[in-house]
Amino acid sequence: MALKYKKILMLLGPRYQDEEATVPLDFMRSKGAHVDVVSINRGKLKGLHGAEIEANMLVSEAKPDAYDAMVIPGGRSPAGLRKHPEAVDLVREFFETGKPVAAICHGPQMLAAAGLLKGKTITGYYKIKEEMLQADANFVDKPVVIDANLITSRQPGDLEDFDAAIERALT
Repeated sequence: MALKYKKILMLLGPRYQDEEATVPLDFMRSKGAHVDVVSINRGKLKGLHGAEIEANMLVSEAKPDAYDAMVIPGGRSPAGLRKHPEAVDLVREFFETGKPVAAICHGPQMLAAAGLLKGKTITGYYKIKEEMLQADANFVDKPVVIDANLITSRQPGDLEDFDAAIERALT
C-alpha cells in the first residue's frame, strides 16, 4: 500500500490506448491510491481496443491542489482533449503546482498544447517526435524520462517502468 492516501487525477478521453490507462489505473489502485478519472464528459470512455473506464469527474470540477499527481495516457485521447481549452488549462494549472505529471505515448501532446515543454527533456511515442521538437522539447528515445516534476514514457511496453517512476515520485 505504498500509495495509500495518495490522490491521483487521470485525464482521459475517448479512444485512449487501452493498456496505457488500465495498467496504471489498476497499479495505482492496487497500491492504495485514490484515482479520479477526469474528462470532458462523465460516463464510460471507450479505448481503442474495447476497454471501458468510467469518467467520474468533469475537467471543470478538478482542483489541482486536491491531488498528488496527474497521469495522462496516450492513444487518440490527447489529440481530442487538447481541442478543449478547459482540459489544456487543467494540465497547465496542475503542472504549475510542481507535483508529478506523468504522460505516456501521445500524452505529451497535452503538455505541448499547454506550452509546458520548452527546454524539457521528454520521451513519447516516436510518431510525435516532430511535434515535440516544435514545442521546443528535447525528445529522447528511452523507456522513461524524468525532468523535474515531469515523467514521460514511450509506449505500452514501457508501462512497468512508467508505473515504477510514478510510485517513486509519490513515495
